[in-house]
Amino acid sequence: ASCFFSFFSRLGVLGKMKRVFFWILIIYVSIPCIIKLVPSIQAKLVFLNFVRMPYFIDLKRPLDQGLNHTHNFYLEPEVGQRVGVWHTVPAHMWREAQGKDGAWYNAELNSAHAVILYLHGNAGTRGGDHRVQLYKVLSSLGYHVITFDYRGWGDSDGSPSEGGMTSDALFMYDWLKQKLDRRPLYIWGHSLGTGVATNLVRRLCDRGAPPDALVLESPFTNIREEAKSHPFSMVYRFLPGFDWFFLDSITANNIRFASDENVHHISCPVLILHAEDDSVVPFHLGKKLFDAASQSKSLSGHKVQFVPFASSLAYKHKFIYRSPELPNILRYRRPPLAVCHMLLFGQFFLGF
Repeated sequence: ASCFFSFFSRLGVLGKMKRVFFWILIIYVSIPCIIKLVPSIQAKLVFLNFVRMPYFIDLKRPLDQGLNHTHNFYLEPEVGQRVGVWHTVPAHMWREAQGKDGAWYNAELNSAHAVILYLHGNAGTRGGDHRVQLYKVLSSLGYHVITFDYRGWGDSDGSPSEGGMTSDALFMYDWLKQKLDRRPLYIWGHSLGTGVATNLVRRLCDRGAPPDALVLESPFTNIREEAKSHPFSMVYRFLPGFDWFFLDSITANNIRFASDENVHHISCPVLILHAEDDSVVPFHLGKKLFDAASQSKSLSGHKVQFVPFASSLAYKHKFIYRSPELPNILRYRRPPLAVCHMLLFGQFFLGF
C-alpha cells in the first residue's frame, strides 16, 4: 500500500512540475510577442527612468547626499519643460559656499576652474550614489560639476526619448557656454549617457564649435549591440528572431544612440574609460568604440585614449570613480601649445 501511495505522490509531483514548466514556457514565449506588439515597453526598458534609486531622496536637498557645496535649481529647455540641475563647485570652495544662493554659484562659474557637464545613464536620478561619489572626486580635483536629470527623469518634467535627452544636453551646454565665455568646458557621459554625449558632441562639431574634450565612461557602440550584449537579453539571445522581436522594437521607438557613427563626425580629444569586469556594458563594446574612433578621419590630429581597468579591481559598471589613478588620468600633464594659455589660470586640464 505504501508503494502504491508513493507512486501516485510521485505522479503528483511530476504533474505539478509539468504545470510549472508549462506556465514558464507560456511566459517565455509571451514576452517577445508582447514587446513586439507594444514596442513602447522596450523603450521603457532602455530608459528605466521609472526606477528611482535611492528611493525617497529629496533632489532639492543635495546636502542630504553629502554635497554641502552644491546648489539645486531648475531650467526650462522648452516652454513648460522644466529640468532639475545640480551645480557642485570645486571642493576647496565648500566653506565659502555655505548659505550661498544661485547668484553666487552662477558668478563662480567665471572663476579660474574648468567645468564638466556630466550626462548620467539610465535608471535613477542625478542623486544616485555612484554619481554623487564621482561628483565628489571631480570636485576634489578642482572642477565645477554640472549635472541634470533629462526630461522624464527625477524631478524633471516630460517623457524620455533619445531626441529629448540630446536636446536637453545641448540646451545645458549652450547655457553653460554663455556663462563661461572662454573657460574650458568638458563633457562626461556614463553608460547610456555616453550615447547622449556623442550625439551632443556631434551636433556641436557640425556647427563648428566642438567642446574642449569628451570623456566616455563605460560606453557602447550603439544601442542594438548593447541590448544584444546586456545580461537581461541572455535568456533570449539565441532565440530565432531575437533581432526582430527585441532590437527592431528599439529602433521602432527611434532609439539608436549610434556612438560608433558619431565618432566619425567628432573633432575633439576623446578619453574612454572602461572596466574589464563590466557586465552591463561589456568591455569589448568600449574597445570596439575606441577602435572606430582611432580610425576616424574627423578625430585625426586629436588625441584618442582608451584606459582599461583590470577585473581584479572590481570596478564593474559604475565604480571607476574609486580608482586612485583617476586623478592622474584627468590631471593636466603635458599640454599642447594650443592650450598653454590655460596655465595662466592655474587650472586643471584633462591630460590626454
